[in-house]
Amino acid sequence: MTEITNYITNDYKAIDSQETIATVQDFFDECSFSHFPVIEEGIYIGSIASDDLETFDSFKKVLDYKYTLEGFFVRENMIWLDVLEVFAKNHSNLVPILNEQNQYLGYYEINDILNFFHETPFLQENGAILVVQKKTLDYAIGEITQIIESNNGRILGLFVSASTSEYTQVTVKINLGVMNEIIQSFRRYNYEIISEHFEDNYINTLKERSDYLDKYLNM
Repeated sequence: MTEITNYITNDYKAIDSQETIATVQDFFDECSFSHFPVIEEGIYIGSIASDDLETFDSFKKVLDYKYTLEGFFVRENMIWLDVLEVFAKNHSNLVPILNEQNQYLGYYEINDILNFFHETPFLQENGAILVVQKKTLDYAIGEITQIIESNNGRILGLFVSASTSEYTQVTVKINLGVMNEIIQSFRRYNYEIISEHFEDNYINTLKERSDYLDKYLNM
């Protein structure tokens, strides 16, 4: 699999803090970035947001609006899930990259990170998607993996796909194992099955009983 660092790019140079706002506005008119990194004497000082530029005076310099810069970044050794989290938290389609010495290396674009995700076994390998839900205070990732693996299932990946103070949903991709046995095991541990599965004997039985009752009532 490709290393995430292969997606570091420097197609556009970081904006110097001495640039005029007018120059930066022209840059964003040509590109579809939500943010772009700004450097001062070669040091990264934050990212300027394209939405903010509408309220800036075009004749001033970027340095004059230093207080508006957003300081998010990632390290070059961060795993792709952590990088994706920074994208999501900052509502950005571009994230600057710094090394451990805080030197600016370049940036990631969101489309490249999503392409990286597409290469993972979670999407590439064949398997079934299972979405389960339990009270937030009661669910445990370790319990979820134990339920699947004790039924000879192999986990290709999992993540928390929804969460509130009351309930948490976890999405799992599985290959191997008998899906119906896995589903029924989750129910025994008080998990609710959110996704629909043809192999779910419990739901199929309920549906058959419902169909029979409808037929009986309509006689």
